[in-house]
Amino acid sequence: MSYLVTVGARFEAAHHLLHYRGQPEPLHGHSYRVEVVFEVPALDADELAIDFADAKTAVEAAARELDYSDINTHPAFAGRNTSAENVARHFAQRCAAAAEASNAKVAEVTVWEGPENRATYRAE
Repeated sequence: MSYLVTVGARFEAAHHLLHYRGQPEPLHGHSYRVEVVFEVPALDADELAIDFADAKTAVEAAARELDYSDINTHPAFAGRNTSAENVARHFAQRCAAAAEASNAKVAEVTVWEGPENRATYRAE
């Protein structure tokens, strides 16, 4: 048994895949949406899984790093494809400390590139 708490954020950013079917992809932008799912095995003394405010602070901080930028220039993506899959993994890594501080873990992160396409990263 466990509890799942989901917190989201939005950001606008440009990117291009370094390797897309044998060649670089042209620079283009997306309206991204991200949802981070935090998981805890039990409620705390206040009967909360994780404080929404703390979780939201962590997710929004990670989103601000990428907002109105070229994701390819962010140090975490040096030499890597800026795919939605890798952006989701980046958010999981960035939010891990906030989760641990609340005795939680990041269970999964979903990143939407626009309103219809999404990729989900599930932490081990």
